[in-house]
Amino acid sequence: MMTSRGRQLSTADERRETVLATAIGAFAARGYWGTTTTEVAKAAGISQAYVYRLFPSKESLFVAVVEHCFVKVRGALEEAVATCGGGSAETVLHAMGDAYARLISDNALMLIQLHAQAAAVSEPAVREAVRQGYARLVEYVRGASGGGEAQVQDFFARGMLCHLLVSTGTEQVQAPWARTLSAGITHY
Repeated sequence: MMTSRGRQLSTADERRETVLATAIGAFAARGYWGTTTTEVAKAAGISQAYVYRLFPSKESLFVAVVEHCFVKVRGALEEAVATCGGGSAETVLHAMGDAYARLISDNALMLIQLHAQAAAVSEPAVREAVRQGYARLVEYVRGASGGGEAQVQDFFARGMLCHLLVSTGTEQVQAPWARTLSAGITHY
């Protein structure tokens, strides 16, 4: 919508996306408990009251951020499946694993996942968002790869191991434990 002065006004959906993008950076940097809606509003260039019009609570904002990250992960996995063109479960899982490793090289997404898992311990709405996000991803990975229970479990276990390796900077550590944990794991 244009104003009489020719300025473009943002719709609530556009502002919502701006707040989400801003919140991803803020929550990635300081986690659920360390981030305030005031900080998010200031960084997004809007009032805190408007943040609350878009998201009724800090918890609902964080849940929206977590859900957004799960959508990004799913999109990356879908693209990997389309690019690899099928094949054995191992081939498809490898392509999805490579896509995921590339995706978490964006530390913000990985940090949101780590903070969400930590917050899920004591925040029921966050716990439910994480459960639902993983439920959808597990079923997608199972269906897209045709992998069995053990293969799908290994896929997710390796993803969690990737979080540990990336977050601790293991690629910079020349020690037996680091070599053991990172053997066969690709970093970007």
